[in-house]
Amino acid sequence: MQMNMANAINSALDAILTENPTSVMLGEDIGKDGGVFRVTDGLFDKYGPGRVMDTPLAESGIIGVSIGMAIAGMLPIPEIQFAGFSYLGFDQLVSHAARYRSRTRSTFTVPMIVRMPVSGGVRALEHHSESPEAYYSHPGGLIVVEPSSPYDAKGLLIRASHMHDTVMFLEPTMLYRLFKQEVPESSYEVEIGKANKIREGDDLSIITYGTMVNMVKKVVEKKNLSADIVDLRTINPIDDDAIIKSAKKTGKVLIVHEAPRSFGVGAEISARIAEEAIFELDAPIMRVASPSIPYPFPGYEQYYLPNEEKISKAIDKLLAE
Repeated sequence: MQMNMANAINSALDAILTENPTSVMLGEDIGKDGGVFRVTDGLFDKYGPGRVMDTPLAESGIIGVSIGMAIAGMLPIPEIQFAGFSYLGFDQLVSHAARYRSRTRSTFTVPMIVRMPVSGGVRALEHHSESPEAYYSHPGGLIVVEPSSPYDAKGLLIRASHMHDTVMFLEPTMLYRLFKQEVPESSYEVEIGKANKIREGDDLSIITYGTMVNMVKKVVEKKNLSADIVDLRTINPIDDDAIIKSAKKTGKVLIVHEAPRSFGVGAEISARIAEEAIFELDAPIMRVASPSIPYPFPGYEQYYLPNEEKISKAIDKLLAE
């Protein structure tokens, strides 16, 4: 049936709660209110307060309790209301969830899914518009996923429920209701760690993910380009094979992401391509990203974020090399 991303995630959560009796959801206003974006709507009524739990406004507590549940054999699915508030639980995630398998030599694992809306484009304030994927990829012990479509969102979330480690499931706010696509009502999985080649081409490779995927597709279609478009889907682990193959194939690479440019995912991809495919490149690797400054007030958002014009200009420059 036709679903937007909010519907698809709701459907995935419903499937997980049905399949796994040890799974529980917890977060601020996710119960009776159905979450600030109504992504968990109806689940409280179906599964009750013992499975879908409203919590105090205490992100460190939400994450800490979830870690304990996971170690004890449950599958907690905590929701952080906005990505910028996840930093209050950063110590719990990085010092404990990311390290517990290593610390105990795999005697214990921390299987949980931390859901949070990320990124901007909806004229919200700074802590409501963060793109923290690089932060959570750096420790190495956290799986980081960011879907760009309803189909991927449902399949990746269900796959995450079968992992044995903590998955940071980043949900682009702008995409919750931006468009619909056909999504199976039944349960299915999308592989974590595998990028999606959503368009084949020969002129250049565009590596992207999250909110930028649909924007990149629009630009490529308007310009009638022959371009490889690679949607990462998973930030950590990243699909090296898909990235390097595409770079070697076209010889020109543009990386597009919403997060700040410095020390980000684009920088990591650039380094890996340089290490593995530098002699196959016909031009320097280019990046389109947000500036490395704090997220601005809503009135300046349009100047801060990547847009179609910035992507188009970067493509023109790259093709002219």
